[in-house]
Amino acid sequence: MFSLSMTVQPQVTLPLSHLINVLHSMKSSVGSSSATFKSRKHKENASDSELHRTEPMWNMRELGLSDLGAQQLDELVNSVLPRLSPQEAPLPLGGQTAWHTSHLSTHSFFFNKHGFSCGAMPMSYSRQQPSPLQSVCTELQYWPVWVPSRGFKTLKSKTRRLQSAPESPLESEGFTPSFMKGFLTRDKGVEVESLDSLIKIKNIPDGQQDSYKRGFAEGFLKAQALTQRTQDSLRRTRLILLVLLLVGLYGISKTPFISGLDSAVDPVQMKNVTFEHVKGIEEAKNELQEVVEFLKNPKKFTVLGGKLPKGVLLVGPPGTGKTLLARAVAGEADVPFYYASGSEFDEMFVGVGASRIRNLFKEAKANAPCVIFIDELDSVGGKRIESPMHPYSRQTINQLLAEMDGFKPNEGVIIIGATNFPEALDNALIRPGRFDMQVTVPKPDVKGRTEILNWYLKKIKMDPAIEANIIARGTVGFSGADLENLVNQAALKAAVDGKDMVTLKELEFAKDKILMGPERRSAEIDEKNKIITAYHESGHAIVAYYTKDAMPINKATIMPRGPSLGHVSMLPENDRWSETRSQLLAQMDVSMGGRVAEEIIFGHEYITTGASSDFDSATKIAKMMVTRFGMCEKLGVMTYTDMTAQSPETQAAVEHEVRVLLKDSYERAKVLLKTHSKEHKNLADALLMYETLDAKEIKLVLEGKALEAS
Repeated sequence: MFSLSMTVQPQVTLPLSHLINVLHSMKSSVGSSSATFKSRKHKENASDSELHRTEPMWNMRELGLSDLGAQQLDELVNSVLPRLSPQEAPLPLGGQTAWHTSHLSTHSFFFNKHGFSCGAMPMSYSRQQPSPLQSVCTELQYWPVWVPSRGFKTLKSKTRRLQSAPESPLESEGFTPSFMKGFLTRDKGVEVESLDSLIKIKNIPDGQQDSYKRGFAEGFLKAQALTQRTQDSLRRTRLILLVLLLVGLYGISKTPFISGLDSAVDPVQMKNVTFEHVKGIEEAKNELQEVVEFLKNPKKFTVLGGKLPKGVLLVGPPGTGKTLLARAVAGEADVPFYYASGSEFDEMFVGVGASRIRNLFKEAKANAPCVIFIDELDSVGGKRIESPMHPYSRQTINQLLAEMDGFKPNEGVIIIGATNFPEALDNALIRPGRFDMQVTVPKPDVKGRTEILNWYLKKIKMDPAIEANIIARGTVGFSGADLENLVNQAALKAAVDGKDMVTLKELEFAKDKILMGPERRSAEIDEKNKIITAYHESGHAIVAYYTKDAMPINKATIMPRGPSLGHVSMLPENDRWSETRSQLLAQMDVSMGGRVAEEIIFGHEYITTGASSDFDSATKIAKMMVTRFGMCEKLGVMTYTDMTAQSPETQAAVEHEVRVLLKDSYERAKVLLKTHSKEHKNLADALLMYETLDAKEIKLVLEGKALEAS
């Protein structure tokens, strides 16, 4: 854009196109009558150039030329536009509009970009008046003005637009939004005022100025002191945090999980533990005996081409002696014993478990032959799954698999694993070549329980008259750990009672405590409930004593223990691996004896809720007989594992048969108690007097003999 500067009063700088429009209109107004421009007809028939004019019209006042006269204005116009006159300007003819010049694009890019002089300008005519700029350029023959002749516009680059744009601070200031002004001026610092000027602004009297200054100074000093204390406190806090961080990092660097080392890599000598210390699991000891021979004399087997087994998996319920058996293997072979728990390899840090496995096997190989025992193997050797929550959880078990049977041999190292949940182990871990042997360690039978009880009874002061087989018969399902606890509880009971040795009574007390809970001697039971309980428990005892295939009675008591007010314990002569139909029916009859006794003695209206657990056990036996054991003639030998999948007719038939079995059992118990009503009453009276009767005392009462006072 071109600009033209004129020195007039006042001085104004404006674009040339605006000035040409103004001067053109002024020159036309000088040679024409003012009345013509004011007429309504001229406004209605205005030319197309005025209607289509897009450039702004400026008046004299805006240009600062309002003080010039007509003659001065005419001279000014002629000096600026010497060859331009109203006569030379094209005028409207009739009612038609004059033609004007239109600029077209040329055939050359150079001319389109740079333009050309007005003499070489191609022209075409259209029905429009020439623009003021074109008129000026036509008349001014000696001005170095180049007029672009392009008929289209192109977008200039941002740099050229900024360079060619005129500086107009007034316009930019006028068009700056208010929020931009605040944003641009917000960083300007606040003008600092002196204390004297502030006193003058506040109009503080002369008498108060000293106080004002003194208070201002004191406040400044206090604020400065507070800031100093705050900074000192922050420095101390940073120092303490830095010291704690350094101490924590030092402690972490010394912990075993950083280096992967653990106390499990230190071997232990098991010279004091042999197979003589393992009781009740003879079959498991026999299976591990060959491993001991292999560790003692490997050449005996390698001469024949055999290989040392790599792993032995001990499977069994908790407390059956798996750990003791592994220690006994190392003790018998007299080799180093490395112990590790599966949970020790499970850490929150990635790679720590695998590092511990590597270090463990590295130490074991250096001390071969030896035994590595991993307890709770399912914790480290569980089945591998793809989990986005634990993407590195498989590193530990992969390392264990590689160490047990990988590229590097580990001859002379026996890995013994123990678990009570073998279903959770990974299949690759239990294949041949890793855990070659799987040894089952079950709960001990009556013979095994007797051996275990005798082993632990030797460690305490006991009555020589104690028969361990009696306690073993009444502890069906007890593991070795349970039997050890039983003996310990009996010793504590004897110490509390002030006895110098453990008798059978303390052992029975400990057994009842483990099975049913401690005695509730503080429970206040009225005489009526005691009588009901005595007849209820006597009913169980009478049916058990006079039923052929029932288990022998061990003890009857009305002493509250746990949730029950009394109980009758029965003692099988041997472990029952299977039961006959007659034995199952006898168990049902014994369960019905308590409710039948209440109905016979107190009447149908005074029966109690004490038989709920008895009915549960009887109903369970009857259902198993019908649905699992094939002991129902009507339904045959077919089993019904899922009753919900059966038809309504089948479900009704099963329920009917269960009801028949329970009803027949109830009637048999009622006939038996009515037949032995005298014995029933004598046994109930004896329980009310002595509270607890053992098997011998029950037999004396039922035979009509008197009991010795104790």
